[in-house]
Amino acid sequence: MGEHLLRLYVGVSAAKAVVRDRLVRDEAGEGVISAAIAVLIMAFLGALMWIAFKQIFANASDKTANQVNQIGS
Repeated sequence: MGEHLLRLYVGVSAAKAVVRDRLVRDEAGEGVISAAIAVLIMAFLGALMWIAFKQIFANASDKTANQVNQIGS
């Protein structure tokens, strides 16, 4: 009976170690991946904001130039 209990104990301990190792390995790169996704999203938003700023500034510049030309005429 003692040998069977020892084998059972070793088997359960080995199974726990395998499960623990799998759980630890699966979460190893999560922070890096999340940070990379956040950086890409921020870069995309920054590019969109820059394009919008350039268009708004160009439009405001054209309107200002038209108003100045109308005042000078």
